[in-house]
Amino acid sequence: MPYYPHTERDIEQMLGAIGVDSLDDLLRVPAAVALKERLAIVPALPEYQIGRRFEHFARKNVATAMRSFLGAGAYRHYAPPAIAALAMRGEFLTAYTPYQAEVSQGYLQAIYEWQTYICLLTGMEIANASVYDGATALAEGAIMALNATGRKKVLVARSVDPRYRAVLKTYCDGLDVAIDEVPYGPDGTTDRAALVAALATNAYAAVAVASPNFFGCVDGFDETVRAAAAASATIGIAVVTEALALAALPPPASWGAQIVVGEAQSFGVPLAYGGPYVGFIAATTEHVRRIPGRLVGKSVDLQGRTAYVLTLQAREQHIRRERATSNICTNQAHCALIATMYLALLGKTGLRDVAALNLERSRELATAVSSVPGCTLRFHAPFFNEIVVDVGQPAGGVLAALADRGILGGLDLGRDYPELADCILMNATELTTTGDIDALAAALEEMVQVHAAR
Repeated sequence: MPYYPHTERDIEQMLGAIGVDSLDDLLRVPAAVALKERLAIVPALPEYQIGRRFEHFARKNVATAMRSFLGAGAYRHYAPPAIAALAMRGEFLTAYTPYQAEVSQGYLQAIYEWQTYICLLTGMEIANASVYDGATALAEGAIMALNATGRKKVLVARSVDPRYRAVLKTYCDGLDVAIDEVPYGPDGTTDRAALVAALATNAYAAVAVASPNFFGCVDGFDETVRAAAAASATIGIAVVTEALALAALPPPASWGAQIVVGEAQSFGVPLAYGGPYVGFIAATTEHVRRIPGRLVGKSVDLQGRTAYVLTLQAREQHIRRERATSNICTNQAHCALIATMYLALLGKTGLRDVAALNLERSRELATAVSSVPGCTLRFHAPFFNEIVVDVGQPAGGVLAALADRGILGGLDLGRDYPELADCILMNATELTTTGDIDALAAALEEMVQVHAAR
């Protein structure tokens, strides 16, 4: 089929609509930000000098030398070096969807193993070959529920990560879907009474609750909520932002979720200024035709040998515009491959050991900071590796003072929850040391004394 570009009339109409006279005007850099002189480009250098130059640049990133207690959906965990050695092999670095996927049996097997791991961890029956991140996974999971029920409203706990809720809102705005939020209670978990009352309206396609939630509290559906969701035919969505918690807590299937969405960055995917991440969606079998992304199945070839195939979806379904299940076509499977390698290297026992270390370090952190006069734990529900600390003064100032002492103290919750302006969300993982915790506690005690003196 020939490709027809825009006509001159098309271009004139579009330029007129945005108020410029020509394509040159559209692309012209404003004088306020345009370069006034030529760039000082370094001439060609030997490789060893280039290495030194980049080492010099790297030393400017002082955050790498700071003691960090920052989590909030992006977590520091140890990744065995074998992951990078294996995942960076050229065979795995395809840049686009493998449309002739069946020739890549090794990659399909890896994806199949990933799906299997996610099903084991969540208790679900099916899982897909990953999506962009946890936030888009929540939005795609909500769309699955909307398609299943035909309803146009979604219920989400306010204790779900604010960024996840923002992405969900962006998706739902385009679909003319309304979103209602359920408040959190005094203990930091979802207000069950408010949740049951909302479900009684029989208006919602889905109800989404995170566990651990954004405050680190173990949350979920109790028997009352499960009964209310079943009576109203509302699909329960479990949101997982700290995937390592799946090795320590009951699987979401046990508390009644039909769809589980989340972020698996904790499984060996390094922190890198916001991405790439590895979102996942898992569900019960009844949703197999609605789940977005790729599904890999296990079969046999004509000779009876094991063969892996993309299944249940035609390859064209991803490019069918508004009728597509999903528009995800980039190679997110590479991030899932890294997570699969992490899970395979640690195994069931190793994963539980790491989760236990996170529990141990976070309890040590909670004990230390709550022992500082003027600092208290804001919530008292069970938690995994994240806590909310009330520092008795605006959190932003405390965090700035901690940063001056080489400590990333956590997240200022007042940015997203005005009622928690004096609270810091702090995280501890297996990489957090006793020395880190002692330094944080000592710095907090000094600040509280200074604040009291004023």
